[in-house]
Amino acid sequence: MEVRIGVQNVSREVVIESNQTAAEVTAAVSASLGEGAVLTLTDDKGRQVIVPAAALGYVQIGESEKRGVGFGV
Repeated sequence: MEVRIGVQNVSREVVIESNQTAAEVTAAVSASLGEGAVLTLTDDKGRQVIVPAAALGYVQIGESEKRGVGFGV
């Protein structure tokens, strides 16, 4: 699962590949916004990404792109 996080007043977005489902990511975002705490997600290599909920601009959740091998036109 690819997760893109836009942080307020930061020009680059945070992009992680996660083994969490879309429902799990949505629940984590909703919980962090409700509590006013931090959003904590774990990427597919076990590293944690922590973003203050107050600084969230947006969170985009989508399937990872499967890249083909070879020369396509």
